Amino acid sequence: QVQLVESGGGLVQAGGSLRLSCAASGRTFSSYAMGWFRQAPGKEREGVAAISWSGGSTYYTVSAKGRFTISRDNAENTVYLQMNSLKPEDTAVYYCAADVTHAYFHSWDAYDCWGHGTQVTVSS
Repeated sequence: QVQLVESGGGLVQAGGSLRLSCAASGRTFSSYAMGWFRQAPGKEREGVAAISWSGGSTYYTVSAKGRFTISRDNAENTVYLQMNSLKPEDTAVYYCAADVTHAYFHSWDAYDCWGHGTQVTVSS
């Protein structure tokens, strides 16, 4: 089992940046894929970015590509989401998640361990 704790959310103006962190514990961090998801008020949770076990392969949804960067530090058991050029529509609770079954991105449905989330609010 994996325990995940997110941090780094907050309030930022449109055009600003935030870096989210997710600390993992409980299982060999370097063996599985990680991802970031978000859920805006009244909407379903959606995948944002994913990264393979080594960090050598990444995957982004259209809304994140070019603005967000996912990375991981396996020595620190931490995954990051650097978010630049933030827009009001990026406002959501952001969750990190682990897909302990796969070492590479498989599907958004494969993630089965979740953090509690961190709020990101982007003001216009």
